[in-house]
Amino acid sequence: MRSSTLEGAHVSDRFQPATYPVPASDALVSFMRDGWADGHDAVERLGVATWAQDRRDKLSQRFQGDRLVIPAGPLKPRANDTDYRFRADTAHIYLSGNQTSDAVLVIDDGESTLFFRPRHAKSDDAFWRDGRYGEAWAGRRLSLTEASEVYGVACRHLYELPDVLRSGGPTRVHRGVDPDVDTLVDKHDDPAADQALAVTMSEMRLTKDDWEVAQLQDAVDSTILGFEDSVREWSNVLTYGERWIEGTFWRRARANGNDVGYESIVAGSQHATTLHWIENDGPVEPGELILLDMGVENRSLYTADVTRTLPISGTFTSEQRHLYDLVYAAQEAGMAAVKPGVPYRDFHTAAMTVLAHGLEDMGILPVSADEALEKDSGVYRRWTLHGTGHMLGLDVHDCTAARSESYHDGKLEPGMVLTVEPGLYFQSSDLLVPESLRGIGIRIEDDLLVTEDGARNLSAGLARTADDVEAWMGALG
Repeated sequence: MRSSTLEGAHVSDRFQPATYPVPASDALVSFMRDGWADGHDAVERLGVATWAQDRRDKLSQRFQGDRLVIPAGPLKPRANDTDYRFRADTAHIYLSGNQTSDAVLVIDDGESTLFFRPRHAKSDDAFWRDGRYGEAWAGRRLSLTEASEVYGVACRHLYELPDVLRSGGPTRVHRGVDPDVDTLVDKHDDPAADQALAVTMSEMRLTKDDWEVAQLQDAVDSTILGFEDSVREWSNVLTYGERWIEGTFWRRARANGNDVGYESIVAGSQHATTLHWIENDGPVEPGELILLDMGVENRSLYTADVTRTLPISGTFTSEQRHLYDLVYAAQEAGMAAVKPGVPYRDFHTAAMTVLAHGLEDMGILPVSADEALEKDSGVYRRWTLHGTGHMLGLDVHDCTAARSESYHDGKLEPGMVLTVEPGLYFQSSDLLVPESLRGIGIRIEDDLLVTEDGARNLSAGLARTADDVEAWMGALG
């Protein structure tokens, strides 16, 4: 048996009816139970429901005879008694479409059940006394009947989950998502069993179905609008700095989608040499460059990931343009290498080869480009630092639990979506580059879909060449 449930396991308060620390008089409690309209709202099945059913069937076939437990995760406190906005675990979203907290998807012998916290009846004291989940505090949730229609799966109350899991039988859990769910099922003698579930769910997402591709295109299209919004407000950017772009882009992300897919990187001047600059609190200075790495997470929780490096004054200086064109050439080489059947690492190698030779031509490399590119050297990486891309989907860095032979050491296949994002970074303290180039960081990033005969740039609608960037900024600003 790969896992056994714990008969005497502590059951978290989350799986039991609520208690109320704040007292209320019997008269008030009685009065609050009556006089409410109640009923079911008209709901529609999610567009992903059929696709999610197919995914659950495929997953169940790979683990025949095992019960699979895939939680959404709990709310997470932000400060004292307030919670962060909830975002469900990626595997749970992929297999159910549900975005509400505390839910748990159970797949048992091919049959799927979504255990979740349904709405309270108005006659239930939790409606107004439960400050975390009550409808008067946190909004209306779906009833069991409504949820079953929306998700296309049988639904049961979350309070029933402990008894169901106590029934025993081989069980695999997507661990590390919900600690309370983890405690309901004993750990394996062979922990690799749960890990195999996580790996399989990650590898299933390596190739996107048609519905997912449409969602990613939607996220990219909204991202392009967010970039355009930012440039249209350039006068405010010059006044308020990086913060203005972060706020402007977030407004578009919330209007068109769910949120940003990751913390936006708004990096003016030397901040662009910090790869994950998310403070976004610096000034924006004319004559400098600004690196914008931003992506909208759409309402189905698929995210774009796009980067542009813009001249703050609207036009590149000759030195800036030279570096920008070098990074652009590297990206072109990387994108040209994205096609089905080729090793995943090829697009990185193609981009780095261009950058290494460019650094040699500039007299910056201490050795020849060919020597720098050898495995036992790699000294060019002082100025490139990161890989040229990654898989993209529900997570901005998608499918990270996949085995190396399926991902980094595998081959590209139609339906894969990945970023191509080479960059050059000259730290302000780097004495090995000309002083005039210190503090410059340039990255260009686009989102590519591998097709049957090559690749399609999902973000092609956003200006990319130096000339096009200048013209685009001029037209919008």
